[in-house]
Amino acid sequence: MSFSLAIVGRPNVGKSTLFNRLVGKKLALVDDQPGVTRDLREGEARLGDLRFTVIDTAGLEDATDDSLQGRMRRLTERAVDMADICLFMIDARAGVTPTDMIFAEILRKKSAHVILAANKGEGSAADAGVIEAYSLGLGEPIRLSAEHGEGLNDLYSQLMPLADEFEKHAVDTSPEVDIDLDEDDEHTDDVPMPTSSKPLQIAVVGRPNAGKSTLINKIIGEDRLLTGPEAGITRDAISLRTEWQETPIRIFDTAGMRKKAKVQDKVEKLSVSDGLRAVKFAEVVVVLLDAAIPFEQQDLRIADLAEREGRAVVVAVNKWDIEDSKQEKLRDLKESFTRLLPQLRGAPLITVSAKTGRGLDRLHDAIMRAYEVWNRRITTAQLNRWLTGMLEQHPPPAPQGKRIKLRYMTQAKTRPPGFVVMCSHPDKMPESYSRYLVNGLREDFDMPGTPIRLMMRGQNDKNPYKGKKKAPPSKLRKHIKGRRD
Repeated sequence: MSFSLAIVGRPNVGKSTLFNRLVGKKLALVDDQPGVTRDLREGEARLGDLRFTVIDTAGLEDATDDSLQGRMRRLTERAVDMADICLFMIDARAGVTPTDMIFAEILRKKSAHVILAANKGEGSAADAGVIEAYSLGLGEPIRLSAEHGEGLNDLYSQLMPLADEFEKHAVDTSPEVDIDLDEDDEHTDDVPMPTSSKPLQIAVVGRPNAGKSTLINKIIGEDRLLTGPEAGITRDAISLRTEWQETPIRIFDTAGMRKKAKVQDKVEKLSVSDGLRAVKFAEVVVVLLDAAIPFEQQDLRIADLAEREGRAVVVAVNKWDIEDSKQEKLRDLKESFTRLLPQLRGAPLITVSAKTGRGLDRLHDAIMRAYEVWNRRITTAQLNRWLTGMLEQHPPPAPQGKRIKLRYMTQAKTRPPGFVVMCSHPDKMPESYSRYLVNGLREDFDMPGTPIRLMMRGQNDKNPYKGKKKAPPSKLRKHIKGRRD
Protein backbone atom coordinates (compact mmCIF):
# COMPACT_ATOMS: atom_id res chain seq x y z
CA MET A 1 0.00 0.00 0.00
CA SER A 2 1.51 3.34 -1.07
CA PHE A 3 -0.73 5.67 0.99
CA SER A 4 -3.92 5.88 3.07
CA LEU A 5 -7.07 7.82 2.20
CA ALA A 6 -9.68 8.82 4.82
CA ILE A 7 -13.20 9.63 3.56
CA VAL A 8 -14.75 12.28 5.83
CA GLY A 9 -17.88 14.42 5.77
CA ARG A 10 -21.29 14.99 7.33
CA PRO A 11 -23.64 12.02 7.94
CA ASN A 12 -25.43 10.59 4.89
CA VAL A 13 -23.29 12.21 2.17
CA GLY A 14 -22.33 8.79 0.71
CA LYS A 15 -18.99 7.97 2.37
CA SER A 16 -19.74 4.26 2.89
CA THR A 17 -21.10 3.92 -0.65
CA LEU A 18 -17.82 5.27 -2.07
CA PHE A 19 -15.84 3.05 0.33
CA ASN A 20 -17.67 -0.06 -0.94
CA ARG A 21 -17.05 0.97 -4.57
CA LEU A 22 -13.31 1.51 -3.98
CA VAL A 23 -12.79 -1.84 -2.20
CA GLY A 24 -15.02 -3.67 -4.69
CA LYS A 25 -17.14 -5.33 -1.96
CA LYS A 26 -20.16 -4.42 0.16
CA LEU A 27 -18.17 -4.29 3.39
CA ALA A 28 -19.69 -1.18 4.98
CA LEU A 29 -23.37 -0.98 5.90
CA VAL A 30 -25.30 1.47 3.69
CA ASP A 31 -28.75 2.89 4.43
CA ASP A 32 -30.75 6.07 3.80
CA GLN A 33 -30.83 6.66 7.55
CA PRO A 34 -28.04 9.10 8.58
CA GLY A 35 -25.36 8.04 11.07
CA VAL A 36 -25.22 4.32 10.23
CA THR A 37 -21.40 4.22 10.31
CA ARG A 38 -19.88 4.70 13.77
CA ASP A 39 -16.48 2.99 13.77
CA LEU A 40 -13.48 3.39 11.48
CA ARG A 41 -13.38 0.69 8.81
CA GLU A 42 -10.28 0.04 6.71
CA GLY A 43 -10.13 -1.72 3.35
CA GLU A 44 -7.73 -2.39 0.48
CA ALA A 45 -8.84 -0.11 -2.35
CA ARG A 46 -8.19 -0.34 -6.08
CA LEU A 47 -8.55 2.56 -8.48
CA GLY A 48 -7.00 1.92 -11.88
CA ASP A 49 -3.40 0.89 -11.17
CA LEU A 50 -3.43 2.53 -7.71
CA ARG A 51 -3.48 0.32 -4.60
CA PHE A 52 -4.04 2.06 -1.28
CA THR A 53 -5.74 1.83 2.13
CA VAL A 54 -9.13 3.54 2.34
CA ILE A 55 -10.74 4.43 5.70
CA ASP A 56 -14.50 4.86 6.09
CA THR A 57 -15.35 7.20 8.98
CA ALA A 58 -18.40 8.23 11.00
CA GLY A 59 -20.31 11.32 9.91
CA LEU A 60 -18.83 14.50 11.40
CA GLU A 61 -21.22 16.01 13.96
CA ASP A 62 -20.95 19.44 15.57
CA ALA A 63 -20.47 17.98 19.06
CA THR A 64 -17.37 18.10 21.28
CA ASP A 65 -18.68 16.63 24.57
CA ASP A 66 -18.58 13.01 25.80
CA SER A 67 -21.83 12.11 24.09
CA LEU A 68 -21.93 9.34 21.47
CA GLN A 69 -21.70 11.95 18.67
CA GLY A 70 -18.77 13.64 20.39
CA ARG A 71 -16.87 10.35 20.73
CA MET A 72 -17.61 9.53 17.08
CA ARG A 73 -16.22 12.92 16.04
CA ARG A 74 -13.00 12.39 18.03
CA LEU A 75 -12.54 9.00 16.37
CA THR A 76 -12.99 10.58 12.92
CA GLU A 77 -10.51 13.35 13.77
CA ARG A 78 -8.05 10.65 14.76
CA ALA A 79 -8.50 9.03 11.33
CA VAL A 80 -7.70 12.42 9.75
CA ASP A 81 -4.45 12.54 11.73
CA MET A 82 -3.56 8.96 10.72
CA ALA A 83 -4.32 9.25 6.99
CA ASP A 84 -1.98 10.63 4.33
CA ILE A 85 -4.83 12.14 2.27
CA CYS A 86 -8.35 13.25 3.28
CA LEU A 87 -11.26 13.09 0.86
CA PHE A 88 -13.81 15.62 2.14
CA MET A 89 -17.27 14.80 0.79
CA ILE A 90 -20.28 17.09 0.64
CA ASP A 91 -23.79 16.47 -0.69
CA ALA A 92 -24.02 18.35 -4.02
CA ARG A 93 -27.83 18.26 -3.93
CA ALA A 94 -28.00 19.79 -0.44
CA GLY A 95 -25.25 22.32 -1.17
CA VAL A 96 -22.71 23.67 1.33
CA THR A 97 -24.06 23.77 4.89
CA PRO A 98 -22.67 25.73 7.88
CA THR A 99 -21.39 22.40 9.28
CA ASP A 100 -19.45 21.80 6.07
CA MET A 101 -17.82 25.22 6.47
CA ILE A 102 -16.74 24.39 10.04
CA PHE A 103 -15.20 21.05 9.08
CA ALA A 104 -13.48 22.47 6.00
CA GLU A 105 -11.72 24.92 8.32
CA ILE A 106 -10.66 22.06 10.63
CA LEU A 107 -9.31 19.98 7.71
CA ARG A 108 -7.27 22.90 6.36
CA LYS A 109 -5.43 22.99 9.70
CA LYS A 110 -5.16 19.25 10.36
CA SER A 111 -4.39 17.63 6.99
CA ALA A 112 -1.68 18.53 4.45
CA HIS A 113 -3.53 16.91 1.53
CA VAL A 114 -7.31 17.48 1.24
CA ILE A 115 -9.35 16.55 -1.85
CA LEU A 116 -12.86 17.99 -2.10
CA ALA A 117 -15.61 15.84 -3.63
CA ALA A 118 -19.22 16.83 -4.33
CA ASN A 119 -21.11 13.54 -4.17
CA LYS A 120 -24.58 12.77 -5.57
CA GLY A 121 -23.48 14.92 -8.51
CA GLU A 122 -25.48 13.17 -11.23
CA GLY A 123 -28.09 15.29 -13.02
CA SER A 124 -28.71 19.03 -13.22
CA ALA A 125 -30.07 19.21 -9.64
CA ALA A 126 -26.47 19.07 -8.37
CA ASP A 127 -25.08 21.93 -10.52
CA ALA A 128 -25.65 24.65 -7.94
CA GLY A 129 -24.09 22.57 -5.14
CA VAL A 130 -20.96 21.83 -7.17
CA ILE A 131 -20.43 25.54 -7.91
CA GLU A 132 -21.10 26.42 -4.24
CA ALA A 133 -18.38 23.93 -3.16
CA TYR A 134 -15.70 26.37 -4.42
CA SER A 135 -16.56 28.61 -1.44
CA LEU A 136 -14.98 26.08 0.96
CA GLY A 137 -11.50 27.15 -0.18
CA LEU A 138 -10.27 23.58 -0.79
CA GLY A 139 -9.69 23.93 -4.53
CA GLU A 140 -11.69 22.58 -7.44
CA PRO A 141 -14.28 19.98 -6.33
CA ILE A 142 -14.55 16.57 -7.99
CA ARG A 143 -18.07 15.91 -9.22
CA LEU A 144 -18.79 12.37 -7.98
CA SER A 145 -21.57 9.84 -7.98
CA ALA A 146 -20.47 7.07 -5.61
CA GLU A 147 -23.64 5.08 -6.31
CA HIS A 148 -23.21 5.07 -10.09
CA GLY A 149 -19.38 5.21 -10.28
CA GLU A 150 -19.20 8.61 -12.02
CA GLY A 151 -16.22 10.93 -11.49
CA LEU A 152 -13.75 8.23 -10.42
CA ASN A 153 -11.43 9.19 -13.31
CA ASP A 154 -11.16 12.71 -11.85
CA LEU A 155 -10.42 11.21 -8.41
CA TYR A 156 -7.68 9.07 -9.98
CA SER A 157 -6.16 12.17 -11.63
CA GLN A 158 -5.89 13.93 -8.26
CA LEU A 159 -4.58 10.88 -6.37
CA MET A 160 -1.93 9.85 -8.93
CA PRO A 161 0.64 12.67 -8.33
CA LEU A 162 0.20 12.35 -4.55
CA ALA A 163 0.71 8.57 -4.76
CA ASP A 164 3.97 9.07 -6.69
CA GLU A 165 5.15 11.54 -4.06
CA PHE A 166 4.40 9.15 -1.16
CA GLU A 167 6.02 6.22 -2.97
CA LYS A 168 9.20 8.18 -3.65
CA HIS A 169 9.37 9.27 -0.01
CA ALA A 170 8.89 5.67 1.17
CA VAL A 171 11.76 4.42 -1.04
CA ASP A 172 14.09 7.18 0.18
CA THR A 173 13.44 6.58 3.88
CA SER A 174 13.02 2.79 3.95
CA PRO A 175 15.71 1.06 6.10
CA GLU A 176 17.80 -1.77 4.75
CA VAL A 177 16.64 -5.18 5.97
CA ASP A 178 18.86 -8.26 6.09
CA ILE A 179 17.05 -11.42 5.01
CA ASP A 180 18.35 -14.75 6.26
CA LEU A 181 17.78 -17.18 3.41
CA ASP A 182 19.04 -20.14 5.43
CA GLU A 183 16.47 -19.77 8.19
CA ASP A 184 14.69 -23.08 8.82
CA ASP A 185 10.95 -23.26 9.17
CA GLU A 186 10.20 -23.60 12.87
CA HIS A 187 6.86 -25.29 12.35
CA THR A 188 7.22 -28.74 10.88
CA ASP A 189 3.94 -30.17 12.15
CA ASP A 190 0.68 -30.28 10.25
CA VAL A 191 -0.92 -27.34 12.09
CA PRO A 192 -0.67 -24.22 9.87
CA MET A 193 0.79 -21.50 12.06
CA PRO A 194 -0.55 -17.93 11.60
CA THR A 195 1.66 -15.63 9.51
CA SER A 196 1.50 -11.96 8.57
CA SER A 197 0.06 -12.92 5.16
CA LYS A 198 -2.40 -15.43 6.69
CA PRO A 199 -3.20 -14.21 10.21
CA LEU A 200 -5.34 -16.09 12.71
CA GLN A 201 -8.99 -15.01 12.21
CA ILE A 202 -10.79 -14.33 15.50
CA ALA A 203 -14.42 -13.14 15.84
CA VAL A 204 -15.66 -11.71 19.15
CA VAL A 205 -19.44 -12.19 19.49
CA GLY A 206 -22.01 -11.75 22.23
CA ARG A 207 -25.03 -9.79 23.41
CA PRO A 208 -25.08 -5.95 23.34
CA ASN A 209 -23.00 -4.20 26.02
CA ALA A 210 -20.98 -7.31 26.93
CA GLY A 211 -17.74 -5.36 26.34
CA LYS A 212 -16.60 -6.68 22.94
CA SER A 213 -15.19 -3.39 21.62
CA THR A 214 -13.48 -2.63 24.95
CA LEU A 215 -11.84 -6.07 24.93
CA ILE A 216 -10.50 -5.62 21.38
CA ASN A 217 -9.20 -2.12 22.21
CA LYS A 218 -7.28 -3.63 25.13
CA ILE A 219 -5.87 -6.43 22.93
CA ILE A 220 -4.61 -4.06 20.21
CA GLY A 221 -3.38 -1.54 22.78
CA GLU A 222 -5.24 1.55 21.52
CA ASP A 223 -8.74 3.06 21.55
CA ARG A 224 -9.47 2.11 17.95
CA LEU A 225 -13.13 1.12 18.40
CA LEU A 226 -15.95 3.27 19.70
CA THR A 227 -17.01 2.28 23.24
CA GLY A 228 -19.36 3.60 25.90
CA PRO A 229 -22.12 2.73 28.37
CA GLU A 230 -24.81 2.71 25.65
CA ALA A 231 -25.85 -0.73 24.39
CA GLY A 232 -25.60 -1.40 20.66
CA ILE A 233 -22.90 1.16 19.74
CA THR A 234 -21.15 -1.16 17.27
CA ARG A 235 -23.00 -1.68 14.00
CA ASP A 236 -20.46 -2.86 11.43
CA ALA A 237 -18.37 -6.02 11.80
CA ILE A 238 -14.99 -4.25 11.93
CA SER A 239 -11.82 -6.28 11.27
CA LEU A 240 -8.44 -5.18 12.60
CA ARG A 241 -4.98 -6.63 11.95
CA THR A 242 -2.47 -6.68 14.77
CA GLU A 243 0.08 -8.85 16.60
CA TRP A 244 -1.01 -10.30 19.91
CA GLN A 245 1.88 -11.78 21.89
CA GLU A 246 3.84 -12.33 18.63
CA THR A 247 0.83 -14.02 16.97
CA PRO A 248 -0.42 -12.25 13.79
CA ILE A 249 -4.20 -12.00 14.13
CA ARG A 250 -7.15 -10.45 12.33
CA ILE A 251 -9.82 -9.79 14.92
CA PHE A 252 -13.49 -9.00 14.13
CA ASP A 253 -15.60 -6.80 16.37
CA THR A 254 -19.26 -7.62 15.77
CA ALA A 255 -22.54 -5.94 16.67
CA GLY A 256 -24.36 -7.21 19.74
CA MET A 257 -26.91 -9.89 18.88
CA ARG A 258 -30.31 -9.60 20.55
CA LYS A 259 -33.22 -12.02 20.32
CA LYS A 260 -34.66 -12.19 16.82
CA ALA A 261 -38.10 -11.04 17.99
CA LYS A 262 -36.61 -7.84 19.46
CA VAL A 263 -34.71 -6.89 16.28
CA GLN A 264 -37.09 -4.60 14.38
CA ASP A 265 -34.82 -1.82 13.13
CA LYS A 266 -33.53 -2.33 9.58
CA VAL A 267 -30.00 -1.18 10.45
CA GLU A 268 -29.84 -3.59 13.40
CA LYS A 269 -30.89 -6.45 11.11
CA LEU A 270 -28.06 -5.51 8.73
CA SER A 271 -25.64 -5.35 11.69
CA VAL A 272 -26.58 -8.83 12.94
CA SER A 273 -26.27 -10.38 9.47
CA ASP A 274 -22.85 -8.68 9.16
CA GLY A 275 -21.82 -10.28 12.47
CA LEU A 276 -23.03 -13.72 11.35
CA ARG A 277 -20.91 -13.38 8.22
CA ALA A 278 -17.88 -12.59 10.41
CA VAL A 279 -18.48 -15.85 12.35
CA LYS A 280 -18.44 -17.81 9.07
CA PHE A 281 -15.09 -16.29 8.06
CA ALA A 282 -13.48 -16.72 11.50
CA GLU A 283 -11.34 -19.65 12.66
CA VAL A 284 -11.77 -19.10 16.40
CA VAL A 285 -14.93 -17.53 17.88
CA VAL A 286 -14.74 -15.87 21.31
CA VAL A 287 -18.22 -15.84 22.90
CA LEU A 288 -18.12 -12.96 25.37
CA LEU A 289 -20.51 -13.12 28.35
CA ASP A 290 -21.38 -10.53 30.98
CA ALA A 291 -20.42 -11.87 34.45
CA ALA A 292 -23.54 -10.26 35.97
CA ILE A 293 -25.96 -12.13 33.64
CA PRO A 294 -24.11 -15.08 32.06
CA PHE A 295 -25.60 -17.89 29.97
CA GLU A 296 -28.84 -16.20 29.04
CA GLN A 297 -30.86 -17.79 26.24
CA GLN A 298 -29.25 -15.54 23.62
CA ASP A 299 -25.71 -16.46 24.81
CA LEU A 300 -26.55 -20.14 24.32
CA ARG A 301 -27.90 -19.47 20.82
CA ILE A 302 -24.74 -17.57 19.84
CA ALA A 303 -22.45 -20.33 21.15
CA ASP A 304 -24.55 -22.98 19.41
CA LEU A 305 -24.35 -20.99 16.15
CA ALA A 306 -20.53 -20.95 16.33
CA GLU A 307 -20.49 -24.72 16.97
CA ARG A 308 -22.86 -25.43 14.06
CA GLU A 309 -20.65 -23.33 11.78
CA GLY A 310 -17.77 -25.63 12.81
CA ARG A 311 -15.60 -22.97 14.47
CA ALA A 312 -13.27 -23.42 17.42
CA VAL A 313 -15.05 -21.82 20.41
CA VAL A 314 -13.64 -20.06 23.48
CA VAL A 315 -16.06 -18.74 26.13
CA ALA A 316 -14.87 -15.60 27.94
CA VAL A 317 -16.67 -14.07 30.94
CA ASN A 318 -16.12 -10.30 31.05
CA LYS A 319 -16.40 -7.71 33.87
CA TRP A 320 -14.76 -10.13 36.29
CA ASP A 321 -13.05 -7.22 38.11
CA ILE A 322 -16.35 -6.09 39.67
CA GLU A 323 -17.37 -9.59 40.80
CA ASP A 324 -17.30 -10.07 44.59
CA SER A 325 -17.51 -13.83 45.31
CA LYS A 326 -15.23 -15.00 42.50
CA GLN A 327 -14.68 -18.64 43.56
CA GLU A 328 -18.36 -19.38 44.11
CA LYS A 329 -19.31 -17.60 40.87
CA LEU A 330 -16.69 -19.52 38.87
CA ARG A 331 -17.94 -22.85 40.24
CA ASP A 332 -21.52 -21.96 39.22
CA LEU A 333 -20.35 -20.83 35.76
CA LYS A 334 -18.54 -24.11 35.07
CA GLU A 335 -21.55 -26.15 36.23
CA SER A 336 -23.91 -24.10 34.01
CA PHE A 337 -21.55 -24.36 31.05
CA THR A 338 -21.35 -28.16 31.27
CA ARG A 339 -25.11 -28.48 31.68
CA LEU A 340 -26.31 -25.94 29.09
CA LEU A 341 -23.72 -26.45 26.32
CA PRO A 342 -22.95 -30.20 26.16
CA GLN A 343 -22.04 -29.86 22.46
CA LEU A 344 -19.03 -27.75 23.53
CA ARG A 345 -17.91 -30.14 26.24
CA GLY A 346 -14.41 -29.24 27.41
CA ALA A 347 -14.25 -25.85 25.67
CA PRO A 348 -12.16 -23.31 27.63
CA LEU A 349 -14.00 -20.95 30.00
CA ILE A 350 -11.84 -17.90 30.72
CA THR A 351 -12.58 -15.01 33.10
CA VAL A 352 -11.34 -11.62 31.87
CA SER A 353 -11.64 -7.91 32.52
CA ALA A 354 -11.63 -5.91 29.30
CA LYS A 355 -11.33 -2.70 31.32
CA THR A 356 -8.18 -3.63 33.29
CA GLY A 357 -6.71 -6.24 30.90
CA ARG A 358 -6.58 -9.03 33.51
CA GLY A 359 -6.93 -12.54 32.06
CA LEU A 360 -5.88 -11.59 28.50
CA ASP A 361 -2.78 -13.82 28.67
CA ARG A 362 -4.96 -16.81 29.57
CA LEU A 363 -7.40 -15.85 26.81
CA HIS A 364 -4.57 -15.80 24.24
CA ASP A 365 -3.33 -19.23 25.38
CA ALA A 366 -6.87 -20.65 25.23
CA ILE A 367 -7.38 -19.30 21.69
CA MET A 368 -4.10 -20.80 20.45
CA ARG A 369 -4.93 -24.12 22.11
CA ALA A 370 -8.42 -24.18 20.53
CA TYR A 371 -6.90 -23.35 17.12
CA GLU A 372 -4.37 -26.19 17.46
CA VAL A 373 -7.10 -28.72 18.37
CA TRP A 374 -9.29 -27.44 15.52
CA ASN A 375 -6.47 -28.26 13.06
CA ARG A 376 -5.50 -31.62 14.61
CA ARG A 377 -5.12 -34.71 12.43
CA ILE A 378 -5.08 -38.31 13.76
CA THR A 379 -3.59 -41.18 11.75
CA THR A 380 -5.85 -43.97 10.48
CA ALA A 381 -3.82 -46.59 12.39
CA GLN A 382 -4.36 -44.77 15.70
CA LEU A 383 -8.07 -44.37 14.98
CA ASN A 384 -8.63 -48.04 14.19
CA ARG A 385 -6.77 -49.24 17.29
CA TRP A 386 -8.93 -46.85 19.30
CA LEU A 387 -12.13 -48.02 17.53
CA THR A 388 -11.35 -51.67 18.38
CA GLY A 389 -11.09 -50.75 22.07
CA MET A 390 -14.33 -48.76 21.98
CA LEU A 391 -16.19 -51.70 20.33
CA GLU A 392 -14.90 -54.13 22.95
CA GLN A 393 -15.92 -51.79 25.75
CA HIS A 394 -19.39 -51.08 24.34
CA PRO A 395 -20.52 -52.94 21.16
CA PRO A 396 -23.01 -51.21 18.84
CA PRO A 397 -26.68 -52.19 19.20
CA ALA A 398 -28.51 -54.62 16.90
CA PRO A 399 -31.75 -52.86 15.84
CA GLN A 400 -34.39 -55.32 14.54
CA GLY A 401 -31.91 -58.13 15.12
CA LYS A 402 -29.44 -56.77 12.54
CA ARG A 403 -25.97 -56.41 14.02
CA ILE A 404 -24.15 -53.24 12.93
CA LYS A 405 -20.54 -53.98 12.02
CA LEU A 406 -18.06 -51.10 12.29
CA ARG A 407 -15.28 -52.07 9.86
CA TYR A 408 -12.79 -49.19 9.96
CA MET A 409 -12.45 -45.46 10.61
CA THR A 410 -10.47 -42.60 9.08
CA GLN A 411 -10.20 -38.81 9.40
CA ALA A 412 -11.57 -37.12 6.29
CA LYS A 413 -10.87 -33.46 7.14
CA THR A 414 -9.70 -30.91 9.68
CA ARG A 415 -10.98 -27.42 10.59
CA PRO A 416 -13.07 -28.83 12.32
CA PRO A 417 -12.00 -32.50 12.65
CA GLY A 418 -14.28 -34.74 10.58
CA PHE A 419 -14.27 -38.56 10.76
CA VAL A 420 -15.83 -41.27 8.61
CA VAL A 421 -16.76 -44.73 9.96
CA MET A 422 -17.38 -47.43 7.36
CA CYS A 423 -20.08 -49.73 8.67
CA SER A 424 -23.04 -51.90 7.76
CA HIS A 425 -26.55 -50.40 8.08
CA PRO A 426 -25.38 -46.79 8.67
CA ASP A 427 -28.98 -45.56 8.55
CA LYS A 428 -29.85 -47.71 11.59
CA MET A 429 -27.01 -46.39 13.78
CA PRO A 430 -28.63 -44.69 16.81
CA GLU A 431 -27.62 -41.11 17.64
CA SER A 432 -26.63 -42.15 21.16
CA TYR A 433 -23.87 -44.45 19.85
CA SER A 434 -22.49 -41.67 17.62
CA ARG A 435 -22.35 -39.40 20.70
CA TYR A 436 -20.52 -42.19 22.57
CA LEU A 437 -17.85 -42.26 19.86
CA VAL A 438 -17.58 -38.43 19.68
CA ASN A 439 -17.15 -38.14 23.46
CA GLY A 440 -14.54 -40.88 23.33
CA LEU A 441 -12.62 -39.01 20.62
CA ARG A 442 -12.67 -35.86 22.76
CA GLU A 443 -11.28 -37.59 25.84
CA ASP A 444 -8.83 -40.09 24.36
CA PHE A 445 -7.29 -37.78 21.72
CA ASP A 446 -7.42 -34.61 23.85
CA MET A 447 -9.78 -32.58 21.66
CA PRO A 448 -11.84 -30.57 24.17
CA GLY A 449 -14.42 -28.08 22.99
CA THR A 450 -13.86 -28.23 19.25
CA PRO A 451 -16.79 -29.29 17.03
CA ILE A 452 -16.35 -32.91 15.85
CA ARG A 453 -18.16 -34.20 12.77
CA LEU A 454 -18.77 -37.98 12.63
CA MET A 455 -20.29 -39.59 9.54
CA MET A 456 -21.47 -43.20 9.22
CA ARG A 457 -21.07 -44.53 5.72
CA GLY A 458 -21.95 -47.90 4.16
CA GLN A 459 -19.38 -49.72 2.05
CA ASN A 460 -19.88 -49.97 -1.72
CA ASP A 461 -18.84 -53.63 -1.97
CA LYS A 462 -22.29 -54.92 -2.94
CA ASN A 463 -22.49 -58.46 -4.33
CA PRO A 464 -24.02 -58.19 -7.84
CA TYR A 465 -25.63 -61.65 -7.39
CA LYS A 466 -27.11 -60.83 -3.98
CA GLY A 467 -30.89 -61.32 -4.00
CA LYS A 468 -30.95 -63.34 -7.24
CA LYS A 469 -32.30 -66.90 -7.16
CA LYS A 470 -29.78 -69.67 -7.43
CA ALA A 471 -30.39 -71.91 -10.48
CA PRO A 472 -31.20 -75.53 -9.58
CA PRO A 473 -28.29 -77.98 -10.34
CA SER A 474 -30.27 -79.88 -13.02
CA LYS A 475 -31.09 -76.69 -14.95
CA LEU A 476 -27.52 -75.45 -14.56
CA ARG A 477 -26.12 -78.69 -16.05
CA LYS A 478 -28.55 -78.50 -19.01
CA HIS A 479 -27.54 -74.85 -19.61
CA ILE A 480 -23.82 -75.70 -19.62
CA LYS A 481 -24.40 -78.79 -21.86
CA GLY A 482 -26.44 -76.70 -24.33
CA ARG A 483 -23.62 -74.14 -24.59
CA ARG A 484 -21.07 -76.89 -25.26
CA ASP A 485 -23.22 -78.39 -28.06
